[in-house]
Amino acid sequence: MSDLLQQLDAVLESRKHVSDADKSYVASLHKKGLNKILEKVGEEATETILAAKDAQSSGDNKDMIAETADLWFHSLVMLSHLGADSQDVLHELARRFGLSGHEEKAARSKEH
Repeated sequence: MSDLLQQLDAVLESRKHVSDADKSYVASLHKKGLNKILEKVGEEATETILAAKDAQSSGDNKDMIAETADLWFHSLVMLSHLGADSQDVLHELARRFGLSGHEEKAARSKEH
């Protein structure tokens, strides 16, 4: 899966430099700027939450998975826009692996 994320990172990075935003959705987001990208992340987060609530009731995870994919995608666009990528997030998750959530949260509190 990391290979897929790396491929997606490369595509997202290349779209930052597409001058014709009409030919690329990602290029159009970059052109509109960070606020538009953040708006999309927030929108997808809300849709993911609603789909998860529906999945709990229906037992069908299909829409929740689709909305989570949209959330991840737009989060990756946000990372790309700010000069980061999925590998940065994976490194952070790896750093946290094996720590209890309480320990990790306490460590973050001390850093800030």
